[in-house]
Amino acid sequence: MDMLRNVFKNNIRQYGMIIALVFITVLFQILTDGILLKPLNVTNLILQNSYILVLAIGMVLVIITGHIDLSVGSVAAFIGALAGIMMVDMNMPFYLAIIVSLVLGALVGAWQGFWVAYVKIPSFIVTLAGMLLFRGLTMIVLDGQSIAPFPKAFQKISSGFLPDFTVGSLNFLTVIIGFVLSLIYIGIEVYNRRLQKRYGFEPTSGKGFIVKTVVIVAVINLFMYVLASYKGIPNILVILFALVVIYSFVMNRSIMGRHIYALGGNEKAASLSGVKTKKVTFWVFVNMGVMAALSGLIFAARLNAATPKAGTNFELDAIAASFIGGASASGGIGTVIGAIIGGLVMGVMNNGMSLIGLGIDWQQGIKGLVLLAAVGFDIYNKNKSS
Repeated sequence: MDMLRNVFKNNIRQYGMIIALVFITVLFQILTDGILLKPLNVTNLILQNSYILVLAIGMVLVIITGHIDLSVGSVAAFIGALAGIMMVDMNMPFYLAIIVSLVLGALVGAWQGFWVAYVKIPSFIVTLAGMLLFRGLTMIVLDGQSIAPFPKAFQKISSGFLPDFTVGSLNFLTVIIGFVLSLIYIGIEVYNRRLQKRYGFEPTSGKGFIVKTVVIVAVINLFMYVLASYKGIPNILVILFALVVIYSFVMNRSIMGRHIYALGGNEKAASLSGVKTKKVTFWVFVNMGVMAALSGLIFAARLNAATPKAGTNFELDAIAASFIGGASASGGIGTVIGAIIGGLVMGVMNNGMSLIGLGIDWQQGIKGLVLLAAVGFDIYNKNKSS
């Protein structure tokens, strides 16, 4: 019991948000008379929050380095508008338009990263200017009009599902994938446990390990069963899963990830240790530009239109997801998984409050209080540990 308590204390940000997510989900499941976790609504939750989760993955890296990006919503709208022109007006193949859009997003990120990293203008000012600049460019490009419709193949990014080869009400491919993911997770956990023992680290107790593994495997399979009861796994969920795996590996197992954490922890110390802080900052903003472009494409595919109002308040939701998920306002702390959990907390709250009929005014107020509480909790823990 003491060991489990210590594990919780050492990971209080991550576990605290998981517990909060479970509590909020159970609360709204009761308040909505079971509607929240119905297969159709769970699928809608994924589709409605996918573009914010993509932004949160990029945003948490920016926040870890001690910076902020206020321009991502405007960049997403701008890239979505350019994608609309390429695909609808110019009849460019959708896959080529996607590649060009991501490259343009990288160039936008490079533009902002240059001013932040090499000219040393505060990121708040640079990205605030970017927010105004790219919102204005979006309106100029679209001339106040929407562009629609997009090709069917492009729309499937946000509205399509993995095909099933069986006939019936249950999507068996989704069930099988859930089973395979469970086996992979068990294998990874067993390997990590053996690795801890080999290098002399004290692993979690046998009972704690079994309980944790059983709970997570049960959650994976229950989630997959719920998806299988509707249409199966959305295409966007596959993209999100791939992004989480790749970025978690980069942040936890690569030199670049360690340099990002070092930069956010103490820039001067990182520089003296050989970290090329300007280069790291520059590439983090390039990455944020790519993620903003991807988010814009996903939103345009879901809406089936490029509109001047697209991306409004996306940056606030992405920043909130990162902070609620455990990122520190002073930099150096945060995880990709935490940002995803924070985004899901926001998504479940938005969906649940809408289902019970709360007005947008109450929703905004409650979200603001949750964000304030999350940052206050982070500062409290930091002061307590110091």
